[in-house]
Amino acid sequence: MHLPSKPHRLARRLVQLYAGLLGYGISMALMVEAGLGNQPWDVLHQGAAGLTGISIGTVAIVVGALVLLCWIPLRQRPGLGTISNILVIGPTLDIVMVALPTPHGWALRVAYLLMGIVLCGFASGLYIGANLGPGPRDGLMTGLAARGYSVRVVRTAIEITVVAIGFLLGGVFGLGTLLYAVTIGPLAHVFIPMFTIDVPGKPSLGAPREPDPALPAA
Repeated sequence: MHLPSKPHRLARRLVQLYAGLLGYGISMALMVEAGLGNQPWDVLHQGAAGLTGISIGTVAIVVGALVLLCWIPLRQRPGLGTISNILVIGPTLDIVMVALPTPHGWALRVAYLLMGIVLCGFASGLYIGANLGPGPRDGLMTGLAARGYSVRVVRTAIEITVVAIGFLLGGVFGLGTLLYAVTIGPLAHVFIPMFTIDVPGKPSLGAPREPDPALPAA
């Protein structure tokens, strides 16, 4: 029998979870405002937002909820982190985009992009390390992988699909998207073990995987 987490450990996990989700939303806003290429799922979110006229954060919430429905046939179980991922990141993205000054000039745009990518890796380490449930997009990937498909193939296929659809809808695909793709794995490799809290009865995250490029991911 596995004992529940001690109160102080649970408190730390909750702080990590919500700090990570807030950081993830800020990282998305930085990359969107940079205008040099979004995270793969944000290419889709931005394209759909432009088509429908609703905010990109609202689109992220709707897409996250729809992806979560895909968990049903895969028999995946959401956790607090899964639901919180849907409810926290989208509003954070919208609020920060309103508050952030629009960058002018290449230097500031590149600075926004690089800060966004590094913050995304850091925030992913926090919320994934809290071990309170994966984001809906990450759970879709792992659910399909559990059916015998390669994680790498599944992730690549999903992200190529969402980028292609988002680009056709008008989302920004560019250097930032490519830079994110090649750096988020190494960043996750550093930050996930750094912030992982081992929980009795749950698999260790000592061998990290790439986060939800919210991610995801998220």
